[in-house]
Amino acid sequence: MQITGNSASDIFESIRREVFSGRLGGGQPLPPVRELAKRLGVNRNTVAAAYKRLVAAGIAETMGRKGTVIKPPARLGEQEGTSANSPLVDLAGGNPDPALLPDPLQVLSSSGYRPTLYGHPVLYPDLEHLARRWFGSDCRDHDVLSLTHGAVDAIERLLTAYLVPGDKVAVEDPCFLGSLNTLRCAGLEAIPVAIDGQGMQPESLEEALAAGAQAVLCTPRAQNPSGCSLSKARASKLRRILENHPHVLVIEDDHFALLANTAYHSIVPESASHWALIRSVSKGFGPDLRLAFVASDATTAARLGMRLAPGTSWVSHLLQAAVRGLLGSDAIRAHLQTARSIYALRRETLIEALHTEGFAPQQPCDGFNVWVPLPQGTDAVRVAHSLAQKGWYVRTGEAFAIASKRPALRITASMLEPAQALRFAVQLRKCLEGASSGSCP
Repeated sequence: MQITGNSASDIFESIRREVFSGRLGGGQPLPPVRELAKRLGVNRNTVAAAYKRLVAAGIAETMGRKGTVIKPPARLGEQEGTSANSPLVDLAGGNPDPALLPDPLQVLSSSGYRPTLYGHPVLYPDLEHLARRWFGSDCRDHDVLSLTHGAVDAIERLLTAYLVPGDKVAVEDPCFLGSLNTLRCAGLEAIPVAIDGQGMQPESLEEALAAGAQAVLCTPRAQNPSGCSLSKARASKLRRILENHPHVLVIEDDHFALLANTAYHSIVPESASHWALIRSVSKGFGPDLRLAFVASDATTAARLGMRLAPGTSWVSHLLQAAVRGLLGSDAIRAHLQTARSIYALRRETLIEALHTEGFAPQQPCDGFNVWVPLPQGTDAVRVAHSLAQKGWYVRTGEAFAIASKRPALRITASMLEPAQALRFAVQLRKCLEGASSGSCP
């Protein structure tokens, strides 16, 4: 490797060029500080400062006694969704039922659209009014409302507004795929917080904060993949813990708010310096309506606003007009209530069918997905392959896991009719029996 320079900045740039050219690859160690300083004829502190900057930039990482090594490039893990051309019954995609989504073109044609130009407000005032009515008392008195391109976009912007590569973020384990991919791409470290039927476990959150988590990302209800929601008592315990860490950024991803059957309970303590509550419309109105509202403190809103300014990347006013028409329609609100009931029936029918076949899916449960723990030692991938041979496409729990090891399946029940649910539960039991005996039926 050709490392040159006589200042920390020059050494940093030299190593960065080697990495970007491919001459230094992920996992390759950099020379020890003392050795490189002697080779370049500089002070050891100069090399140490260059290495520190490489770590801060996410180019390198410190490995204790192994020294400083080049960090492998971030890679996306699994993502939500499945191929539209798959012949299998899709129980893996995490999607809403298209038949239960309202048509935004109808409300656009009735409400109209006025062209918006540079310099106009980035958020329609009447849409903000509708959003505040939707949030109600869940908004604090001085919260500022912002708009992003969906919940995942909001999470990415919030985290990068406050954190730097290498920082730690406490997240639920198992965790939503979009959140895990966001952390990977930003060079942030996911610190697992164990969950149960009431959400994050307090002792596990305390451990994550003690390990140096600078932010907490929590799903207050319909957590994906488990379906759990925070109980009032659990949220209160988590708030008390976070009261002792006012510097920690607290993000609540309330992605299922339009369709949730469970109540919202906040974990944001009064002492928090920075917080955000995110509510997306994609579950109720469709994933292609990339829009989420963010209620936050004024400083956080200002940091978001700097990246969503006119001429940069404000949320399309055409999308805003569509969402404005949907949120403001009495007929659409009734439609959402019907969809909520249908999704709940499909979810509960699957859970009951699984119980009948001897499974213990995660409960209580809200959202599109049902989490099905499998017996310890089960090869979940083998079970999933066996189900695919029978026409079912499911997702195994490994993709969502950070530290949790128990095998599981995540089943998307949003489009699963009752007769299908009964048949699936029977075939899952048979596949599990086949995997245990070493022969998949």
